[in-house]
Amino acid sequence: MSRRSTKSSKQNRVESTMVQSRSEAIVTLTFRMIVIVLALIFALFPVLFVVSSAFNPGGQLSTQSLIPRGIESADDLLTNFRALMVEETNLWPFWSWVRNSFIVAGTSTILSVFITALAAYSFSRFRFYGRRSLLLGVLLIQVFPNLLAMVALFLIMQEIGQLAESIPQALPFLAFIDWSWLRYFGLNSLGGLILVYMGGAMGVNTWLMKGFFDSIPRDIDESARVDGATHWQIFWQLIIPLVRPILAVVGILAFVNSFNEFVLARILLRDKENWTLMVGLYNFIDSDFNRDWGKFAAGALVAATPVVILYLALQDQIVGGLTAGSVKG
Repeated sequence: MSRRSTKSSKQNRVESTMVQSRSEAIVTLTFRMIVIVLALIFALFPVLFVVSSAFNPGGQLSTQSLIPRGIESADDLLTNFRALMVEETNLWPFWSWVRNSFIVAGTSTILSVFITALAAYSFSRFRFYGRRSLLLGVLLIQVFPNLLAMVALFLIMQEIGQLAESIPQALPFLAFIDWSWLRYFGLNSLGGLILVYMGGAMGVNTWLMKGFFDSIPRDIDESARVDGATHWQIFWQLIIPLVRPILAVVGILAFVNSFNEFVLARILLRDKENWTLMVGLYNFIDSDFNRDWGKFAAGALVAATPVVILYLALQDQIVGGLTAGSVKG
């Protein structure tokens, strides 16, 4: 009888523990769901507001609601997009801004990824005098904000643009050379902005890539060297295919930063035809009494589209590159 009562009491305790653990699991799951929903609302509300502004033909914030009012037909929803892309292109060269943004972001991304990969491979595989000091110097330079270099960059770009005239005057024996190509890298030029973006993106990316390069076994290099491969063949044919995830991460970070950058582009680019998309969109909300939030939101949606597509296309490579770099770097 006592054994039966002991067994029954144990069974009751087990059932009580299971019920208690199940209730705790439900409470924990409910709390997590509430936190997730709040985080989604916090993250998606600005996006919903921009989407609503883009489809609101009024173009004003004071009279705007999340659901556009006064819509009589589907064409009214596309008023801002139609004005921005078709009807007012003589006033606002929207497609020139899009083209300039892709030229600047694409070129600076390709060049910065290639040069950064070369630098990271050198720091990872070779041992030379000053290597540690250079690495610390690169890291130290990145500590300072880019805004500190704004005045210096402006003056440098201005001087580069004037070199086309000053070089033939200072060095007459070189006057037979056409130096006008230097204007493509001076102030108010896309080439100059590409150079600035390349310099700003190489510091952190070099450290990020070096950590990934260090995770590649050196036995691969030594085996290839025994077979007679050169350093370039080892780098291009063996190492680069193994580090594609980190190349994708660095590439998309450089592209997004260059595509969305505003301050330097606003200072270095003067003419409306040379503006990037971010500088051009800012013009719609810069006026005191004629702000057009509808066109600004429509342009922001168009600008976000290539970035979202790029993230979706390379998401596997990005996650792989970030996790591998964080563990092995």
